[in-house]
Amino acid sequence: MMQSGRLALAVLLSASLSACVVGPDFSRPLVPQAAKQEFGEAGTPEFAKASLPDQWWRLFEDPVLDGLIVRALQHNTDVRQASANLRRARALVREARAGQFPALTARGAANTNRVGTGANAGLGFAPAQPPEFELYELASDAAYELDLFGGVRRSVEASRADALAAAAELDSVRVSVAAEVARNYALACSNRLQLNVARDAVSNQERTLALVRRLHTLGRVAARDIHAAEGLLAQAEAALPALDAENRAAIHALRTLIGGEPGEDLAEVGKCEVPPEPRSAIPVGDGAGLIARRPDVRAAEARLASDTARIGVATAALYPSIRLAGSLATSGIDPNDLGRSANIGFSLGPLISWSIPVDGAARARVTAASAQADARLAAFDGAVLTALQETEQALARLKATTERSLTLAEAERAAAQSAYLTRIRFSSGKDNALQLLGAEADLLQARQALALAKAAKAEASVGVFRALGGGWEQAPQVVEIDARSKHPSQ
Repeated sequence: MMQSGRLALAVLLSASLSACVVGPDFSRPLVPQAAKQEFGEAGTPEFAKASLPDQWWRLFEDPVLDGLIVRALQHNTDVRQASANLRRARALVREARAGQFPALTARGAANTNRVGTGANAGLGFAPAQPPEFELYELASDAAYELDLFGGVRRSVEASRADALAAAAELDSVRVSVAAEVARNYALACSNRLQLNVARDAVSNQERTLALVRRLHTLGRVAARDIHAAEGLLAQAEAALPALDAENRAAIHALRTLIGGEPGEDLAEVGKCEVPPEPRSAIPVGDGAGLIARRPDVRAAEARLASDTARIGVATAALYPSIRLAGSLATSGIDPNDLGRSANIGFSLGPLISWSIPVDGAARARVTAASAQADARLAAFDGAVLTALQETEQALARLKATTERSLTLAEAERAAAQSAYLTRIRFSSGKDNALQLLGAEADLLQARQALALAKAAKAEASVGVFRALGGGWEQAPQVVEIDARSKHPSQ
């Protein structure tokens, strides 16, 4: 009875101490107040102060692009890998939480036993037949480690933070995949636009060459004008193969991004002839929204929380651990004997162990964990600064490409009008062939420059959305694929 009282006292004392949790508590790191303000590059009509919406790619109002991104978020191999990493991290949370509960085991045995008698043969009383008997046993063991200093709880905190980091990294992959799909789609469209411009230039140069040759037969132009027209035609034709190859390369990239089979036809992509661009001002929000939304910043904060909790895990290892263990067993030479009280035995008691930190290794692990947390804090600060830098740079680039595109559009219209008037004057004999060829060359150059500017603007728009880090909030569910399904022999 006295022993039971001592055991109960030990349990009550341990329970009172279990509220102690060593190590620092995590608190969200501070960011500069200036980082929460509006973006300096966003004060133009191209941008709105509203927050970035879910699925930003829908601002392009392009159904083909919408379908490609949805498919990529479901089947892209990088997304599937990040999704598997998240499932693993969540499973490790459940494993860590299991340490907060007792561990139970059960066992049963049925053995045939024979007692050797050779040692007694020389004494003259060895039995003629060695005795044999059956032995049956049922037993159950239970063990529970009292989390006196919070080591288990800190381990759970660390694993939960790791799961949050894995979720943020999945979101980061989604952002990158969606942006890459949009970028390559815009690239395919812009290459098609440039290819069409080049083909129009070829057709136009063919007409000009035919006209110059006809006028040469009439004696109105010299032979050198024919050679000049032929040179311009060759230059226009030379641009076709490279543009066609770049268009096919963008489609190959899209096929890989969406997880398509090799050789799959993406006919709908080939029909796009104008790079997509947002139909309205791009909503960019402010710095505070950016920091809360960017997956890399959230991942850095979660990793910091995880490493902060691991300081507590390392600190708890400096102190003793108390483990309550108990077992209940019954045995007999007949199965019917298992239920008899005389055959039932038990054991119950605490086990105290302490790895005394005399060699400095345990304290070194605490110091190492603290240094790791300091490094994570620096990484978080760097992620915040990088997010702000990339966003401001992306906004600046989009403003510049927008202005350039508008200016080149005016230049293209002026060149087209000049070429039209020059052709009329040439047909009436008021301008010579050299003037016509020059006007045609200027128009070709203006159209090519405008096509390149539109491509740069589309890519800059995607760059803004990538920097803002949105699109994952309502991302389609990732299709879970069993790796074994690819190996029928398994």
